[in-house]
Amino acid sequence: MSASPVYLDAATAAPMHPVARQALLAALDDGWADPGKLYTQARRARQLLDAAREATALTLGVRADEVSFTPSGTTAAHGAVLGGLTGRRRVGSTLVHSAIEHSAVLHAAERHVGAGGTATAVPVDRLGRLDLTAWSSAVQAPGVALAALITASHEVGTVQPVAEAAAACADVGVPLYVDAAQSVGRVPLPAGWSVLTASAHKWGGPPGVGVLAVRKGVRWESPWPADERESGRTPGVVNLPAVVAAAASLRAAAADAAAEAARLAPLVDRVRERVAAEVPDVEVVGDPVLRLPHLVTFSCLYVDGEALLHALDRRGFAVSSGSSCTSSTLRPSHVLEAMGVLSHGNVRVSLHRETTEADVERFLTELPGIVAGLRAEAGVVGL
Repeated sequence: MSASPVYLDAATAAPMHPVARQALLAALDDGWADPGKLYTQARRARQLLDAAREATALTLGVRADEVSFTPSGTTAAHGAVLGGLTGRRRVGSTLVHSAIEHSAVLHAAERHVGAGGTATAVPVDRLGRLDLTAWSSAVQAPGVALAALITASHEVGTVQPVAEAAAACADVGVPLYVDAAQSVGRVPLPAGWSVLTASAHKWGGPPGVGVLAVRKGVRWESPWPADERESGRTPGVVNLPAVVAAAASLRAAAADAAAEAARLAPLVDRVRERVAAEVPDVEVVGDPVLRLPHLVTFSCLYVDGEALLHALDRRGFAVSSGSSCTSSTLRPSHVLEAMGVLSHGNVRVSLHRETTEADVERFLTELPGIVAGLRAEAGVVGL
């Protein structure tokens, strides 16, 4: 009998939290009406939406009227970048961002450049950490409308110096947008940001819910056609049952975050140590200390990443390779390229609330043989 599957790709989507499932089912009965109308069913829906917004704002440490719900984390990121640039178009048209932003942010930057704006990518070191000197210089340049910095790398887990980057932005009056998708519900949020986005399915909420938080006083203007919903920040009716489930699960995940981090971090340490010791010609990438507690990435020389993913999948392990958002392309991860590290045979392992020590141990036990088998098939032996 084959062993049960082991899901190790929470950085893409965490398994749905039991609280999310309960809230979703309850909200399907009470939250189907349009919260913008005045009759009884609509007022009940409005109460649910207001409560979800209050709960989310409380977790993020912001005001409820600073929070809007979007159809996805990608939509939230697009809105954050394009809205931040639109709101400050009188100041200039330059976007400063790290070289390791999520593809959603980079695609928004491409759209901005295509429309005549400019974008400046700031490099990172070999551990994936922002070059603060280059960042400070970039945001001081004339005509910078917005800066964007991911709170922690979605691919290698390196935590970014957001507070320091935010201080450099504040010195010159440039608002800072942070993509906090991998941090919200897992680790404390950094200070100093003006705009923030997150994605519910990263913390165990349902897919199809993004969060866009815009601080009071920030010059942000919706890049979408006018719409009165969600403070005009994103068009269309929200998926209210999913929003309710997202807010409920965020509250639950945040309450358990410190304990979960303390449980998962030693398991990630074990992966880092054992993979480096037991798999020849492997590079464990990302900062070994200043990193997310649930994520680890390594690259195996002489192995094709896609072949390794399929081989692991056949043995019951679900993992990612390279960039989760460019897996349909043959181009190496832009994050690994920016770091200057090995991208061959890249594997990202990300743990979640259902991951057990036995799951990790099984993965570590089987990985060396799987890698060796693939290398033998490719004619690479005697390493």
